[in-house]
Amino acid sequence: MHFVHAKGILSAKNGMNLYRGCSHGCIYCDSRSSCYHIEHDFEDIEVKENAIELLENALLRKRSKCMLGTGSMTDPYIPLETELQNVRKALLLAEQYGFGFTLITKSSRVLRDIDLLKRINEKTKCVIQMTLTTFDENLCQKLEPNVSTTKERFETLKQLNEAGIPTVVWLCPILPFINDTEENIRGILQYCIEAKVFGIICFGMGLTLREGSREYFYSQLDELFPKMKEKYIRHYGSQYVINSPNNIRLMKLFHQLCEENGIIHDNKQIFEYLNLFEQKQNSIQLSLFD
Repeated sequence: MHFVHAKGILSAKNGMNLYRGCSHGCIYCDSRSSCYHIEHDFEDIEVKENAIELLENALLRKRSKCMLGTGSMTDPYIPLETELQNVRKALLLAEQYGFGFTLITKSSRVLRDIDLLKRINEKTKCVIQMTLTTFDENLCQKLEPNVSTTKERFETLKQLNEAGIPTVVWLCPILPFINDTEENIRGILQYCIEAKVFGIICFGMGLTLREGSREYFYSQLDELFPKMKEKYIRHYGSQYVINSPNNIRLMKLFHQLCEENGIIHDNKQIFEYLNLFEQKQNSIQLSLFD
């Protein structure tokens, strides 16, 4: 890891990246793309040494409360977080100043902070988003080698639900000719049903590849799935959006199973929910007596 001194922390939409780079090793990671201008080695995590100070100053200047977010570029619960605890410090600030919070992760390490997640959710709203891609555990460990397995993430989702914390699943990416099967989609959705997730975000069965991420993805295909790279090149060339040949059939199955089990599956509706700040009635009542 290496440290940098940052000038700001919150984006215009109140998202933040406490870290840049990742050690999970997911073969399809879009954050490796050149457009994000990560100039250092991707596994050499960049840490914003003044992130928590910047965040507190930003929250103090906010005219109104809102949802804060993290995890869109780098999983907040990389192993380094165990040592530095910047995510926990950010959650503490959100709880202290009455802001909502949502984060995206693939790690069961999020359960370390379940006490804070519950306290935030009692006052306003705290939503944990979790990516699920591959039901088969052996295949999962090939595609996402240094992260909690799908079954571990499923158990995490269940514990979050039992704690009253709403969850949203990202069903992506689905890799053509690798995990774009009915068995895989049914398996993941069954986990979601059992874990009682609020909603599932899915933009289609496939993935996106651009300069930087494409080269790494192809190098991993060469190592893990011989001749698969050549198959991708024949079918997709240098396309950005890589749709599975099974996209229409699998999306129909996805929407059908979500509808039958009361899971929200409209992306726009889910994003509106994630962005909406809510103050709980009991929190309002308590503030009146402060």
